[in-house]
Amino acid sequence: MKKILLSILITVMALGFAGCGQQEESAGNDNQQEQTQKQSPKEDGKVLIAYFSRVGNVQEEDGVDAVASASVQVVGGQHEGNTKIIADMIQEETGGDLFFIEMEEKYDVDDYDGFVDAAQGEGSQGIRPALASHVEDMESYDTIYLGFPNWWFDMPMAVYSFLEEYDLAGKTIVPFCTSGGSGFSDTIAAIEEAQPEANVAEGLHIYQDDVPSAGDEVRQWLNRL
Repeated sequence: MKKILLSILITVMALGFAGCGQQEESAGNDNQQEQTQKQSPKEDGKVLIAYFSRVGNVQEEDGVDAVASASVQVVGGQHEGNTKIIADMIQEETGGDLFFIEMEEKYDVDDYDGFVDAAQGEGSQGIRPALASHVEDMESYDTIYLGFPNWWFDMPMAVYSFLEEYDLAGKTIVPFCTSGGSGFSDTIAAIEEAQPEANVAEGLHIYQDDVPSAGDEVRQWLNRL
């Protein structure tokens, strides 16, 4: 009788150990799967980084003084848009798709004063310039980082053209802006008015002189979002 009871006890213990082993293996697989998901990059087509830059939208950029503008840096002897530099930083961190907001008719000016006259005249009249670049499948994006320089307390008119071209209802718009000190001014309200059904998230403003070294600030902002 004792031998029978001992045999039953050994069988029960063996089954218990086997069950624990299976649970531990299952838990290990779950943890491994969770870790893999955290390490996986974002799905393609979920994040768009759309930005406007004066560089690329002026006919003769070399004739426009970069020092006089909050929109431009000189990098390696070449003009580089401040907003483009920040957009590149965001792209590196998020893996999103870069999209340059490009006008069909670029500013045809010989100097900075000519550019100011053209851009301010466009703004005062509320002109919506036609765009040469278009997002092929906006429906596939959930989040749109929208970057622009602050020009005289407003967005460049081409950014209005971009916002009015698409239905961004249900999507998240994340603004980022560069300027000589004006911050966002009233541009956040303008974005919300143009896309009332979108969610406008916390934006990031970078002062023009801080653009080249803004990597850490950009990463901290992205982590907060």
